[in-house]
Amino acid sequence: MSARCLTRRSLRPVALLAPPRPHTASAVIGRFCSSAQTQRVKAAKRSTFRPAAGSTHDWIGPPNPLSNLRPIVYHVAEDESELEGRLRRLRQETEDWNHNFWTQQNITFTKEKDAFIISHLKAEGLTVRDEQGRRRSLGCEDMATFYKSFLDTNRTRHVNYNKEWYRRNFTITLLMARVALSDMWRTVTRKKNSSSTSS
Repeated sequence: MSARCLTRRSLRPVALLAPPRPHTASAVIGRFCSSAQTQRVKAAKRSTFRPAAGSTHDWIGPPNPLSNLRPIVYHVAEDESELEGRLRRLRQETEDWNHNFWTQQNITFTKEKDAFIISHLKAEGLTVRDEQGRRRSLGCEDMATFYKSFLDTNRTRHVNYNKEWYRRNFTITLLMARVALSDMWRTVTRKKNSSSTSS
């Protein structure tokens, strides 16, 4: 990923990605369907690009072809405190964990979907491609059967993902509150010191 593919985000780290709701079939299916062609895409390596040391922005890249998530490069402040560093590392680690989960899940989904389609076509005495060489597909009802089966099979995995997602975000939110309080205390202390020296 080149530098020109990245966009900067100037806001401080406050917005977190909303997790999908695995118990809502359309939410999960929507994510899976959008990755239907990812099996044919060679896995893109994570970018090694880093903004300049003096950058005050997080940088967001284009969606990864396997996870469908936009990679984020969090900037490192020159005067980063130990607490701020802990927050940044946890956010980056959560970003990587989320990317890895959806990469694996999307690959598994695509493989199982392809196998389901092929087995259904064979049962009907059809080949994967029609007379014009176009890939055959199944109707909505057949695919709905597969989607439900996939969600049922992966229910525990999705529940565990959601639990871990909320646990991580709760910890991140607490750290962000601590960083905000620390910044506020630093500002108050600085003002108090400057007023006492001026008088």
